[in-house]
Amino acid sequence: MVKLPPPVWALFYLIAASVASVLYPWKSLVDLTIVPLGAVLIVLGLLIVFWAMGIFRAEGTEINPTSPENKKLVVRGSFRFTRNPMYLGLVSATLGIALCVGALPMFVVPILVFATANWVHIPFEEAKMRRQFGMAYDNYTRLVRRWI
Repeated sequence: MVKLPPPVWALFYLIAASVASVLYPWKSLVDLTIVPLGAVLIVLGLLIVFWAMGIFRAEGTEINPTSPENKKLVVRGSFRFTRNPMYLGLVSATLGIALCVGALPMFVVPILVFATANWVHIPFEEAKMRRQFGMAYDNYTRLVRRWI
């Protein structure tokens, strides 16, 4: 599961939820007044993802979590608030999609994205970062939470 990055899993989950929604047309679970909140979550989530990616690029380190080695421990920008801003942004964006669509299967997607990131990808990445950066990473984890 680690070989496929979380955005690929999110896309897979969104496609599966879309198919389930088409096969069984669900009554919308949200009022139309919630749709703007969903749009805001999508935009904010994507902004968080691209902000974090930009920081990685500026620092000259790898975005791919399965790369054998990261060049630098990134602790600035969005990484001051959460150790996993890209995953947080992905969960936020998929929750926003669920709020915009309103179909029950779509509300499963952010839960699955969170679960995949939290219990598959993040433990793998944390172990790799701990091996590579040692005490510096341990100090960072004491100061910054995994999510928010």
